[in-house]
Amino acid sequence: MPAANGTDISCEESYALKRDQTDALRDFKARFHLNPSKIYMDGNSLGVMSRDAEESLQRVICEWRDLGIGGWLEGNPPWFGYAERLSESLAPLVGAAPHEIITCGSTTINIHSLTATFLSMTKNRRVILMDELTFPTDRYAVESQLQVHGSDPRSNLKTVRSEDGYCLDEDVIIEQMTEDVGIVFLPSVLYRSGQLLDIEKLTKAAHAKGIFIGFDCAHSIGAVPHSLSDWGVDYACWCTYKYLNSGPGGVGGLYINQRHHGSGPALTGWWGHKKDTQFDMNNTYEPENSAGAWQIGTPHLFSMAPLAGSLALFTEADIHHVRDKSLQLTEYLMYLAEERLSSYGITIKTPRRKSQRGGHVALSHPDAIRINEALKASGVIPDFRYPDIIRLAPVALYTGFHDVWKVVDVLTSIMNRESYKAYKKTRKAVA
Repeated sequence: MPAANGTDISCEESYALKRDQTDALRDFKARFHLNPSKIYMDGNSLGVMSRDAEESLQRVICEWRDLGIGGWLEGNPPWFGYAERLSESLAPLVGAAPHEIITCGSTTINIHSLTATFLSMTKNRRVILMDELTFPTDRYAVESQLQVHGSDPRSNLKTVRSEDGYCLDEDVIIEQMTEDVGIVFLPSVLYRSGQLLDIEKLTKAAHAKGIFIGFDCAHSIGAVPHSLSDWGVDYACWCTYKYLNSGPGGVGGLYINQRHHGSGPALTGWWGHKKDTQFDMNNTYEPENSAGAWQIGTPHLFSMAPLAGSLALFTEADIHHVRDKSLQLTEYLMYLAEERLSSYGITIKTPRRKSQRGGHVALSHPDAIRINEALKASGVIPDFRYPDIIRLAPVALYTGFHDVWKVVDVLTSIMNRESYKAYKKTRKAVA
């Protein structure tokens, strides 16, 4: 079978070692704090700390120590306007102008804010279309906003069903864009299966029917290039602690197409005020004419600082090169899984087509919860998603082809010896 680099793909360990030798991004691995006794495959849940992120965080900590409140104007860079500066580095990752992006809040808070904004812009079309496979917080926030706006989620939230419980059909989603739908809100990548939706196709279909459309890009940003502005997406949001490696609970971010900037945010706060008069403390709210208007509270500097260091890595590596390697790694992982694990009842739930694949691979087995524990005990860090999914994320900046080979080798040994049966069928508080 030919691989992306033109060579014949193989199950032999020597093949993986050779691929690492010719990997253009191989030197980035040394820029991350990786435990040499473990193979980290959970970057789709929490990314690894880079030395660059550690350095940028330490710089802000020292500025707080040495400058105190002076850091707002004397920091390097100044803390005031920090979020706007991050937009310059984020813009190439999401395919938008810097003024259409802002780093703020969290994914859930930003979903609340954006949903409220677009609900205020709809008139008689009060139904929101989502899917049954979306990350639960997305649904919680949308249902909450429907209730706040006087609508009953039981009648005003429409859900697209999945035929297999793992993936979605874009044509079915489009069929559900009926005349009563005012907003469509979907994940860019499904968090369990890793399916990448066709954002451009869905956006074009929604707009043809007069519908606003937004995306939760938490499982794609940093792994998949986007062209949100060119596609005409109305809004999007994301977290930064997965592929962007900003640290646990890292600050969120959002995009809002510039054609909506004059509409203003539905949820306002002092940090969204025009910057040149913000500290006049005027009781009349004057929003920024940019995505910055959707900021609510004072920015989280200790959360933004590591993101600054991490984004410098992406600027250096280029998101398109990151995507190319990511696709090669997931292709290799799926090949090995099919060749070595299918006889043990392990199946792949991630789409095979590159255009439909995000940054992780979902493996399914009835005993996934026990296999997941056995992997951790063997030095592999995966994660489990109820009821039967093990997610493995070979992150391009710090995972090599030999890492992928070793993971599948460990998993093959676990299945062959049935050592997973020594573990209970119960999951911990954090899976």
